Amino acid sequence: MKLHVIDTGFFKLDGGAMFGVVPKTIWQKTNPADENNLCTWAMRCLLIEDGDKLILIDNGIGDKQDAKFFSHYYLHGNDTLVGSIRKAGFDPKDITDMFLTHLHFDHCGGGVIRTGENLELTFKNAQYWSNADHWKWATEPNPREKASFLKENILPMEESGQLQFVNAGGLSPFTQFEILYVNGHTDKMMIPIIRYKGQTICFMADLIPSTGHIPLPYVMGYDTRPLLTLEEKARFLNEAADNHYILYFEHDPVNECCTVKHTDKGVRLDEVLRLADL
Repeated sequence: MKLHVIDTGFFKLDGGAMFGVVPKTIWQKTNPADENNLCTWAMRCLLIEDGDKLILIDNGIGDKQDAKFFSHYYLHGNDTLVGSIRKAGFDPKDITDMFLTHLHFDHCGGGVIRTGENLELTFKNAQYWSNADHWKWATEPNPREKASFLKENILPMEESGQLQFVNAGGLSPFTQFEILYVNGHTDKMMIPIIRYKGQTICFMADLIPSTGHIPLPYVMGYDTRPLLTLEEKARFLNEAADNHYILYFEHDPVNECCTVKHTDKGVRLDEVLRLADL
């Protein structure tokens, strides 16, 4: 098995929304904001190469929305989804499986492209993976999350006939990773747990978006059930510190990965590292 970092560029989100009840005077030390209170975030995906399988985990924001939509998010950087896949030595047609941790626009928007008036799948030979509970949650959205679930990102997967559902709470359909289900950020978000070179690598999605979110109270204002996120983070971080897991960050603008350790203040950041260093 080989893992490839797939960088799809950066975007900006409100710092207060990203850190919830934590005051700006504290969070800006690790994630400085611009004059509009916006912080830069990565959209870092992961490609798993294993035998005849080429599995992409998440795919960024895409480029099919209109200028008004993108004006809210200030996309920047030189990396793109397709460019990074090609840099890794592959083509979009080579992807066999498109695994989506959840269906918020910055995690699944790159999986669908606009060709003229038509919406088509970016990965024409891939099965697209979600789970039935989260799919229902996303296609019948609550008012709080409705703006994050865009039908043009989601419905073409089903219409293509390439949509598959993981058995929520059951075994992973992949030998390459197990799945941890969490429900604080959104219903039935899936966290891939990958065994690689004798290490355990956890693709954190939005459970812990960055190193700045490791302390327990640092919970995003976007989370639908923040107290549940606290419980899920505490359980995960204790296990991660006990077992020397490597956390792979989707949104940290600087750090690809880190380890965590127990301290007298709780679980905290230990070492930062790059995936290529493993």
